[in-house]
Amino acid sequence: MWNPALETMDRGALRELQVDRFREQVRHVYEHSPFYREKLDAAGIDPDDIRTYADVREVPTTKKGELREAQGSGPFPYGDLLAVGPAEVTEYHQTSGTTGEPVRQADSWGDWEWWSDCWASVLWAQGIRPDDRVFFPFSYNVFVAFWAAHYACERIGAEVVPGGNLSSAQRVRKMREVDVTAFASTPTYALRLAEVAREEGFEPSDFAVERIVCAGEPGASVPGTKARIEEAWDAAVYDHAGATEAGAWGFSCDGESVGLHLNEAQFLIEVLDEDGEPVDPGETGEIVITPLNRTAQPYIRFELRDEIGLRDGRDVCDCGRTFRFAEGGVLGRLDDLTKVNGVLLAPTAIEDVVRSYGGVSDEYEVIIDGHDEKGDLDVVTVVTEENPGTGVPAAEASEELRKRLKQTTSITCRVDVVPYESLDRPELKADRLDDRREDHV
Repeated sequence: MWNPALETMDRGALRELQVDRFREQVRHVYEHSPFYREKLDAAGIDPDDIRTYADVREVPTTKKGELREAQGSGPFPYGDLLAVGPAEVTEYHQTSGTTGEPVRQADSWGDWEWWSDCWASVLWAQGIRPDDRVFFPFSYNVFVAFWAAHYACERIGAEVVPGGNLSSAQRVRKMREVDVTAFASTPTYALRLAEVAREEGFEPSDFAVERIVCAGEPGASVPGTKARIEEAWDAAVYDHAGATEAGAWGFSCDGESVGLHLNEAQFLIEVLDEDGEPVDPGETGEIVITPLNRTAQPYIRFELRDEIGLRDGRDVCDCGRTFRFAEGGVLGRLDDLTKVNGVLLAPTAIEDVVRSYGGVSDEYEVIIDGHDEKGDLDVVTVVTEENPGTGVPAAEASEELRKRLKQTTSITCRVDVVPYESLDRPELKADRLDDRREDHV
């Protein structure tokens, strides 16, 4: 383990550590962040009143919309969210803006060391060691995840091979040329690189790659997607979950279980139901998260909008970590869940069905239209491609997928199996849901 003392801490001692650090974090933002001074005063919160875990829930949550509003009113670029002097800021990143205006995020040098330490815990748990050669097939841009993973590799002592500003074909050739033993990627792009390798005349399973660290999408904890990546590369596939506003909070390990250990030594992670109450083990809820060692622009009880289900990690994994465990990883973004004819549909459910069936390619998209021929029901159409490797006829593949989707989602879907390479090949996160209903927001 990267930090055995923290990762195997007694649950009671860990809870005390979390409450102590949470109280100090609330005190820090109360004294130094104008945004939080106003917010906490309005709620009647005195940091010294936080003495137990139950007291944590008395502190108001923070929503992403509040951050956008705060940054829109100045001082530019961080609004009144900073909790350190501007001269202490050494790192600028921002969110992707897929759900609205990007949130600009500041970090100090101490924060950046914390970021890399969190990521080092992730990578070490997933088998990255000083003798590894790790490839990053992206231009990092203003997004934090792979910057932090890059520096965490260096902190571990692993060799880093950057692959930004290369085409997919050039990246594949570089991976083969220098015998990279691991690479970091979104699940979508891990599958795309395997496809490109075959187009270039290589078999990806013949590469030296032993480990693939996935981030940015829940695919590495979606059984069908995870299996496809593992089969394509003949490599172990690991999941990671994080956010620009929070940090690298969840990771899978070398154990057999599919899901994420919650890094509770660095984060206070609550999983709450719709009424803001903690869920019981085995139930699902929304993550509300507080980074415990971030100083420049930290958030208190941030509503992450990710859904997970909780278990005691010691019940499902034999790695020795005492952290709680999110079985199945991130089950979906609450903002992505949508009702179709009264049934709640999670895009990851469709992903698992499509990727678990070998008669179609890796690519797919989901289209929801407002009315069927009778004008009163929503219509879900799943578009995917023929798989040239199996030769299953399109009509047969369509019927089989339709049955499987009905069985899994309880929704009758239309399935269009189109010729191979008809769909776009995204290189980062894939937006596969196209909801065309007039009342969809």
